[in-house]
Amino acid sequence: MLEIAIGAIIIALIFDFVNGFNDSANSVATVIGTRVLKPLQAVSLSAAMNFIGPFVFGVAVATTIAKGIVSPDDITVYMIVGGLAGAIGWSTLCTYFGLPISNSHSLVGGIMGAGIAGLGFEKLVYGGLTKVLAGIVIAPIGGIIFGLLLTGLIITVFANRKPAPVNRTFGRLQIISSAWFALTHGANDGQKTMGIIVLILFSAELVPDLEMPLWVILAAATAMGLGTFFGGYKVIKTLGVKVTKLKPYQGFAAETGGGLMLAIFAVLGIPASTTHAITGTIMGAGAARRKRAVRWKVGRQIVFAWVITIPGSAAMGIGITYLIHLFV
Repeated sequence: MLEIAIGAIIIALIFDFVNGFNDSANSVATVIGTRVLKPLQAVSLSAAMNFIGPFVFGVAVATTIAKGIVSPDDITVYMIVGGLAGAIGWSTLCTYFGLPISNSHSLVGGIMGAGIAGLGFEKLVYGGLTKVLAGIVIAPIGGIIFGLLLTGLIITVFANRKPAPVNRTFGRLQIISSAWFALTHGANDGQKTMGIIVLILFSAELVPDLEMPLWVILAAATAMGLGTFFGGYKVIKTLGVKVTKLKPYQGFAAETGGGLMLAIFAVLGIPASTTHAITGTIMGAGAARRKRAVRWKVGRQIVFAWVITIPGSAAMGIGITYLIHLFV
């Protein structure tokens, strides 16, 4: 069982790397789209802040993942492997096609599917899943509102200033806001793999409870930081350029608003989608200038990817878990 648990932890860290690879766009798309930083500079900053993020906030999100999807007393390591494989498969597929889907919801869907395949619907923890569903609804809508309000406030305050110095000022500030969003991204998404690793250790009876060892935090933070550094440039292009063309003040508003939302979610233990948050604030920041500034067709494509993520990854989790059970 020890060997299986080690293999499962490695798979979890691979998912964490893929998560960082796909979600690198979330924290650097706007700062690249506004041409404040070059891609290599942006992903380096984002990777460093993603690593630090899990150490700044608590482990409430990790607890939700470990206890709030499938009953931790009943799930097995084999099921967790099936769920992780489903999540990795779905995330990789969407990254290949340049769709900024939620890796968080891929993970939730994969573990849900594995739990359904191995235990049935009755062992799902519906209280924890309610938190996930709340995040699905609140993150994009709240993001649009935050983006609109912050951008509108900036426009109002600096309405009588010349554009050039305003852009220079917010160009510098955007480096800070990009780092802030990456920090909160690491705090939220970095915890999800930690929760899975602790669940693996608990299911394999290697730890007596679902407490978070320091080495788990370090391993998950490192995997996410590396994934972020090697980033998914197709997704960066979708978020940074295709959704809307941003000015530096809009990029600052989008990153600041998205980071505020993720910080709140991290404290409340809601495994929110960083993709939902930043795409919502980007749309809000673009619409604050004028409604037609946002390419809503691209937005609809992204929303479609969100809607199918949990069912898609759950289906993969179910299929892979059934296959595993044929051989064990």
